[in-house]
Formats: sequence, C-alpha cells, structure tokens
Amino acid sequence: MMTRINEHLAGLSTERRSDAHRDLDLWETRDIVAAMNDLDRGVIEAVRARTDEITAAIEVIVDSLRAGGRLIYAGAGSAGRLGVLDAAECGPTFSVEPEKVLAVVAGGTDAVARAVEAAEDDYDAGCDAMSMLEAGPDDVVVGISASGRTPYVLGAIETARARGASTVGIANNENSPLSSLAQVGIDIATGPELVAGSTRLKAGTAQKLVLNMLSTVSMIRLGRTYGNLMIDVRVSNDKLRARAAAIISEITGASTDDAIRALDAAGGKAKIAVVMVATGLDAGAATTLLLAHDGHLRLALEDSQP
Repeated sequence: MMTRINEHLAGLSTERRSDAHRDLDLWETRDIVAAMNDLDRGVIEAVRARTDEITAAIEVIVDSLRAGGRLIYAGAGSAGRLGVLDAAECGPTFSVEPEKVLAVVAGGTDAVARAVEAAEDDYDAGCDAMSMLEAGPDDVVVGISASGRTPYVLGAIETARARGASTVGIANNENSPLSSLAQVGIDIATGPELVAGSTRLKAGTAQKLVLNMLSTVSMIRLGRTYGNLMIDVRVSNDKLRARAAAIISEITGASTDDAIRALDAAGGKAKIAVVMVATGLDAGAATTLLLAHDGHLRLALEDSQP
C-alpha cells in the first residue's frame, strides 16, 4: 500500500523537489523571501491559464444558486481550511445565508484550527458528508485538493455526483483524478514548492485565488454588488455601518445623515435604502421592487425611472 502511494506521489509535480533550492537552509533570510516572491509570481499565470475552466465553474455555481441550491466546498488540510474561509466570508460580504454557502473539511470542525491530517485518507467520511448534507440536483459541490487524489475529497465528489449534484474539482497537478471525476475540472499546475511538498504555499495561494473568483464573480452575477460596490454588505458593526452609509451616498448623492436614516429605516439593508432614497418608496415597496428584479439593484432603479 505505502509503495503504491509513494509511487503515485513521485509523479506529482507538487511533490517534486526544486533543484534550485536544495541548499535553502544555508541561505540568508532576505534571499529566501525573494525566492518565495519569485515563485509566487508564477501562480498568477498558472491560474490565468485556467480562465475557461474557472468561467465554466462559475456558470454552474450561478445556475445552482439561482435555482435555490447551495455552494458546498469539500477539502482536507490546508485546502479544506481555505474552503471554510471562503464560505465564512460570503455572509458578511454579500449577506448570503450561511446554509447557502458552506464547507466541509476532513476531520470536522476540529480540523479547522488544528491539523487532523489522517482524516484526509477517509474516503467514506467524504461520502458521508455529502449524504448528511443531502447534496442534490440543485447543489454544486467544489472539491479542493492540491494532489488531486485526496480520498476524502474524491469520496465527496463521487457521492455528490451520484446524488445528482453538479461538481467542480480544483487541483494543482495536471490530469488529476479529481478533475477527471468532477464535471468541471480546474487543474492549476503550480509545480514544486519552495519547501518540497508543502502545498499550503504556491498550491494554496492558487486555490485561494480560484475560490475568490468562484464566490465573488458568482455573487456579482447574482446581483450582490452594484458596479464594484458591496451593496449587500451585512451591517454588523460600526465600520460596516459606516461603509454601508458611504455606499448609499455614493450611489444616490444623499448626505451621510440622510443615508444613515435610510439605512436604519431599511433595517440595515443598504440595497433597500438606496431604492428608498432614489425613488421615495418606503421600505416595503422598495423590497417588493427589488424582489421583482431578483435583487438586482441596477435593474430595479432602471425600472423605477419614469
């Protein structure tokens, strides 16, 4: 068993040793920092090379969320934690309900703050996670694995597909089992790491960039921004309240005081407040107008013009 795993890992570019850094421990600190920066430059281009696949994945996610489904990330180790991070940020940034964008990680919630590395080998646990979530035809499940062979992630994707869910695979090796199994495969060839096999480095950076794109662009397509303004920001502290008021003023030209009053009348919903200020409607009517346009503020404002 171990021989087969060793043979498989030997063929992965993410596991290879970089010849240029074999005596890394003898380098000066500044030179190591520069080397890391130089290696990271290649990550951007590696991600850019998968623009078509990323675009296809976003279209799948938009269709699923628009149909009332969920975006579910599944990963192990560093990759799983990145999925948890992206899912957690969708709520405050776009006011997405927590049950609409969520993540599962091998080893459960304990593995988010503390490594439970053996859990990634549990194929059945990945299957069980999808069954417990009742992943179905309206959902999209995104598997994340640097190697592209993590059993937990493969189990999650295979079970999700069997249950009718759409699937996306993000890996950092060409022709990975994960991308072959998923309906949309995104193989980002980031190559050997500065520290051999430490895929929280370049591979993790690439995964974070792709997850940023998947969630952010999907939310833009679903009307969760107005231009590049965070119109659906969740007002949960003083900083975000000030940001929401500034956004209302930016769009409508209202004073800060008027923007805050509208925000309060709208129950802290900046999008509703903008419609109220721009049209003179009350909060209920503004909400109705937005719902008629699937929450797209621009379309609602255009429809309100005489």
